[in-house]
Amino acid sequence: MKAIDFDKYLEEQLKRPGFREAYEDLEEEYELAKQIIRLRLSRNLSQTQLARLVGTSQPAIARLESGNHRNMTLEFLSRLARALDLRAEMTFRPLANSGRPRPSSVRKDTRRTGPKRAAK
Repeated sequence: MKAIDFDKYLEEQLKRPGFREAYEDLEEEYELAKQIIRLRLSRNLSQTQLARLVGTSQPAIARLESGNHRNMTLEFLSRLARALDLRAEMTFRPLANSGRPRPSSVRKDTRRTGPKRAAK
């Protein structure tokens, strides 16, 4: 069986109509999956070994690495990170070219000041 250069293959597929949009919709899931695979392999762990460290099953790790992890909890991510001697972080970033206008009337101070009282 001939080996395929995935990056080259992906570059070609991204030229197909509709493929790029579908890929971008799932990009976050696949990026997380690729990162987890790289981290696991860099620590010379099998899926079964990582599953034991996380306290889950090997099929759960396989699903995670396939990009099929839509209902993952923050608690699970924290356990996974600790198993890999890491700390999980989550960030929010603006969408590139989302086309949505940014609200101009966003409050600068978002600290909660307590419940508003009705005027008497």
